[in-house]
Amino acid sequence: MRIYIVEDDPKIAGILRDSLRKYDYEVAIVKDFHKISEEFTAFDPQLVLLDINLPRFDGFYWCRKIRSVSNCPILFISARDSGMDQVMAIENGGDDYVTKPFQLEVVLAKIKSLLRRVYGEYALEKQTKLIEIQGLTLDTHGLELSYHNQTTGLSKKEFLLTKAFMEQMNHVLSREYLLELLWDDQQFVDDNTLSVNITRVRKKLADLGIKDVIETVRGAGYKMTDKWGQN
Repeated sequence: MRIYIVEDDPKIAGILRDSLRKYDYEVAIVKDFHKISEEFTAFDPQLVLLDINLPRFDGFYWCRKIRSVSNCPILFISARDSGMDQVMAIENGGDDYVTKPFQLEVVLAKIKSLLRRVYGEYALEKQTKLIEIQGLTLDTHGLELSYHNQTTGLSKKEFLLTKAFMEQMNHVLSREYLLELLWDDQQFVDDNTLSVNITRVRKKLADLGIKDVIETVRGAGYKMTDKWGQN
């Protein structure tokens, strides 16, 4: 597995690299902070460790750039520990967040969890390729949602939410269930992070012409209904 480290502190980057190599990960550290996109494409990593405070552009910017071409897991590692920074990380496409100073064991555990979920025993490639309900089709390999000859790409978290809703159509899914589905460690997640991701899924559906089908059930959670197929 290839891991790309985008960290401007050489000491921290070196510690992460040396620790990961002990577990047989192939590791590359950013060389030019002006060419992160080019380095990412050339190395083609399976996971990115991304700091927020970087030269020129911040980690949120680079997370968006990576998300425009890849759905690989992105783990933020930052000294910024405010709830808003963590929400911003998720909102911009990050998968998890660790604050500095960190314990290497925690970082390694999160890396293993993300890699296992995406590429291992819970890998998307091992799941049924297509889920189709009344013309709405979810491609679980390509992470794409299609309806009436229109297609939109999904981030990994958008995909996991959409898949859960489509597999349990017309059933209420609790906030706790959805949070556990998306994050192994809920301690850093505040109440807004799930809402942000639900909003993003709603927008993706609306872009396809399917509106108001994910309902907020007060005090219980969320429910997706199949009323778009009812005339």
